[in-house]
Amino acid sequence: MGLSAEQLRASLDALAAREPLIAAAIGRVGYPPPRIRDRGYETLLRTIVGQQVSVAAAQAIWNRMAAQLGDLTDPGNIARTTLDDLRAAGLSRQKAAYAHSLAEEVTSGRLDLAALPEDDEAAIAQLVRIKGIGRWSAEVYLLFAEGRPDIWPAGDLAVQIEVGRIMGHAERPSEKLTREIAEAWRPHRGAAAVFAWHHYNSEMEVI
Repeated sequence: MGLSAEQLRASLDALAAREPLIAAAIGRVGYPPPRIRDRGYETLLRTIVGQQVSVAAAQAIWNRMAAQLGDLTDPGNIARTTLDDLRAAGLSRQKAAYAHSLAEEVTSGRLDLAALPEDDEAAIAQLVRIKGIGRWSAEVYLLFAEGRPDIWPAGDLAVQIEVGRIMGHAERPSEKLTREIAEAWRPHRGAAAVFAWHHYNSEMEVI
């Protein structure tokens, strides 16, 4: 489970007390709603299916896979399926290989999503071993599915844009600078990321 509305509010209030620019941004757009995903295999599989396609297209592919392959919450169904069958169900060659790799990692026991390391960097390192799961996907999983409070996806373009806007930078900060700025926000960087996406969407609506 991701960070609850209460956890987000408490963390953002703590950040606002430290940083007047964050307090001002909260005043402009309000508190963000929670972003919560289920913990476990299905969420990571959906991450792979949804890469580089629209939400609607990802759901259509998911529905087609479910119709042809059965219960997608069971990694054994994917592990027993050939790559050609996965492609016939709507996945690209690359995504079929990624989905198969994930299913094999879970069914073999090499990846236990119920027992990832408590240390965030160690957990990220385990997740990025999976083909098709990069650092951003691992960070988003840990934030939305496990509710880890100090995850900071500084490589995310929207996070960089909004950190720049909130903090008054003339240009979008680099990933390195985005990480440096947020060092002062520990241990509430997860809430800061959720707020950055909320601020981005609110700014887009205004535009």
